Amino acid sequence: MADAAVEFLLDNLQQLLIHHAHLISDAKNQVEKLESDLRLFKAFLRDSTKKRRKDDSLRELVRQIRDVVYEAEDIIDALVTQSAESKSKSYFSEAFDTPGKLHSIIKDIEIVSDKVKEIYGDETRIDFANLIVGDGGPAESERPLQRRGEVVGLEDEAEKLVGYLLEETQQLDVISIIGMPGLGKTTLAGKIFSAPVIQYEFPNRIWVYVSQEFTRKDIFLAILREFTRDEDMYHKSDQELALLVSSYLEKGKFLLVMDDVWTAEDWEKLQIALPKSNKMGKVLITSRQVEVGRFANRYRDPHRLRFLTQDESWLLLQMEVFGGPKCPSELEISGRLIADQCDRLPLAIVVVGGMLFQKFSASNGMVATLNAWRKISESVSMYLSEDPRRGMEKIIALSYDELPYHLRACFLYLGMFPEDFEIPVRELIRMWVAEGFIQQKSSVSLEEIAENYLEDLVNRNLVMVDKRKLDGRVKTCRIHDMLRDFCIKEAGNERENFLQEMRRSGDGFEPSIAELQQLRRVCIHSNFLSFITSNPYGPRTRSLCCFLKEEITLLPENVSSIPKAFKLLRVLAVTPVVFTRFPLDLIQLIHLKYIALSSTFKVLPEVLAKLWNLQTLIIHTTSRALKVKADIWQMTQLRYLKTNASITLVIETTGKAEAAKLKTLYNLSPESCTENLCAKARNLKELGIRGRLALFLDSKGSGSCPFDFLGIMEHLENLKLLNDVSLSPPSEWQLNVPPPYKFPRKLRFLTLSFTYFDWGNMSVLGLLENLEVLKLKDNAFVGNYWETTDGGFRRLEVLQIGYTDLICWVASGHHFPRLRRLELRNCEELGEVPLGLAEIPSLQIMDLHRASKSAVHSAKEIQSRKREKGDGFMLSIFPPDL
Repeated sequence: MADAAVEFLLDNLQQLLIHHAHLISDAKNQVEKLESDLRLFKAFLRDSTKKRRKDDSLRELVRQIRDVVYEAEDIIDALVTQSAESKSKSYFSEAFDTPGKLHSIIKDIEIVSDKVKEIYGDETRIDFANLIVGDGGPAESERPLQRRGEVVGLEDEAEKLVGYLLEETQQLDVISIIGMPGLGKTTLAGKIFSAPVIQYEFPNRIWVYVSQEFTRKDIFLAILREFTRDEDMYHKSDQELALLVSSYLEKGKFLLVMDDVWTAEDWEKLQIALPKSNKMGKVLITSRQVEVGRFANRYRDPHRLRFLTQDESWLLLQMEVFGGPKCPSELEISGRLIADQCDRLPLAIVVVGGMLFQKFSASNGMVATLNAWRKISESVSMYLSEDPRRGMEKIIALSYDELPYHLRACFLYLGMFPEDFEIPVRELIRMWVAEGFIQQKSSVSLEEIAENYLEDLVNRNLVMVDKRKLDGRVKTCRIHDMLRDFCIKEAGNERENFLQEMRRSGDGFEPSIAELQQLRRVCIHSNFLSFITSNPYGPRTRSLCCFLKEEITLLPENVSSIPKAFKLLRVLAVTPVVFTRFPLDLIQLIHLKYIALSSTFKVLPEVLAKLWNLQTLIIHTTSRALKVKADIWQMTQLRYLKTNASITLVIETTGKAEAAKLKTLYNLSPESCTENLCAKARNLKELGIRGRLALFLDSKGSGSCPFDFLGIMEHLENLKLLNDVSLSPPSEWQLNVPPPYKFPRKLRFLTLSFTYFDWGNMSVLGLLENLEVLKLKDNAFVGNYWETTDGGFRRLEVLQIGYTDLICWVASGHHFPRLRRLELRNCEELGEVPLGLAEIPSLQIMDLHRASKSAVHSAKEIQSRKREKGDGFMLSIFPPDL
């Protein structure tokens, strides 16, 4: 991606010239000249993006720009690395102190500058008068419209399959859905999985993604996680896990969905864990190959999924573009034609619908919209007249061509994740930021801009939402197999050289280890240990990602191979890889902006602060506590620090350094929450505190407590408090809520766990003026009775209560005037949901998970009252009680 490369290099140069000019002092003039040349590239590439596939000369020019920018980036990064080495011999084993090497790099930069001039010379025939220098996209401060995906059609198919699942059989029954990619197998399976009658009949429902590359252990563990949290299972063999799975499944009625089983051999490997004698068990599999279905059950024919009907195709297209069957009459003829041209293939309709939605929502007038639709119609008709799969690939390419420049790199980057992988959005957007795909253009944060980009891709139907947060933002997402295949193919071609997936091939890898020298981003999702020990060498590699489902331990002698092989690395995302100690060798990688790994260590050493470019640090550890000896206040680019352990920070009483860019810190120990720390981290927006909260909330007779210092954090919006009762005596379990004036003024999100507050203290939280989302988890409040008081929770939109002994809750409609969503999880003692909540006009969603029958009855009464008023209302109950 030439445009992304130019954006990143420009930003990198600006940061160097402002903050670290001493590292390029001998080449400063050349770097400043290069920066000037790149600005014209940036304007040119933004407006040539759509023409690239249609004009060979333009495509070649873009390729030249990409090559010269990549070369410049390599030279600048190498210059900074070697210059830093020469100035920090105490930290680096290979000193750089020979003037000849630095002179050679400066010469290389001059060669790049000459190439830039050469390209500009070839470019004189391009009409720059018609090139608009602009942002190329919507204002980042405006969140794109969220469209909810709808399941359309195939009701007869779903009804037939539900009937199969409800049939009584003499042994375990396996039902298969067979169809080509994009036909809607997973969508149909999901529709069945969520059907109320299925939820009622099968209290144990499990969904696992199999995909082309899987391990039995991953699948068996995914099934077991639905039944147990026992950590011992992660250390068992495949055979032991198979027996454990069988022991859980043979106990009662269950539905197991195995999505995307590729071959009969794959099924053979997995079926050993299934209790064939359990006649109450059902397995639903989806596959592209009819042989899989025949092999899985020789007594039942595979269910071949049909294509959509003409009417279903038109309805689905309308749902994707307009949110319902409400197409304007001016567009109906063209719209129906496009629906027909999609050849009744759901994925084609959905992807094309994303393009049509963008054209319609652009508000350029009906005539312009109609013309744009006609052009799309011509392309769709031409592509799908070929082989359906190849035609589908071209439709995806057409949708990709329609993307504005700022979304292309973000979309292709999704190819870094494995097939059928549930992508955590928090990590994804920070990887985008680290890669330089997100540019600051206003006062809106980089993370908010990235979230908007993701919603834009969702609206274009290029990304599927897997889960949303309670406030509506995307929590996890996925990408369809065919779209991922396109990302891998497009990003890996010679023209782009954007990313490559390393796969095991015989005794080696494909691409080969030798080819690794040219690759800029590498993902490897199997045989990571074999890869690292095969002496890889990626002098141009900027990203190394591994998203295995199974953890692997990297021995200390293997750790050093990473900085030796990938000196210019920016992103190291290897969460499944466990480090037994913090890898000191990583300190050599001064360009690192993103680190995510797992560990068993308990200390982050002082030298971590040498990673002055680091923006994101994510540590998953088996330790309860993590001591950070590094002076993170010197890490001026650090934006996000998260670990599942309780972090103890070393705070110097002297020194004025502040973490100006640090926005997120999880999970801080109560002992570290000092006045000095809160002053240094005053720009935090998200903070988690974990440990003995009695030390944090107790004033000890002095009239003040560490909680008081949170008031210094003027920008804090999200606060999570987790009381680690395992570290506290029972006398410390029940705590007192601080008065409302001590809470951060801008607090919008509050999560409490194991705090054992008394329900009488809820009135205090009700006085928090800006509180929008309140999550009360795991006995956050205790007691049998809660009467909501008047005048509180004026802005609360989401309330979640989980695991409590509450029996009686008294509330009325005026207590929560803005409440949109209520979740009650494992509140099994609660006798009734207050019927007065039906009077809240804004209440749209109520979710009860394992509630009493009387509570379910009251929730249904609320639903009935809401419907009588004509209010939109959705009630979800698990287990279903029909």
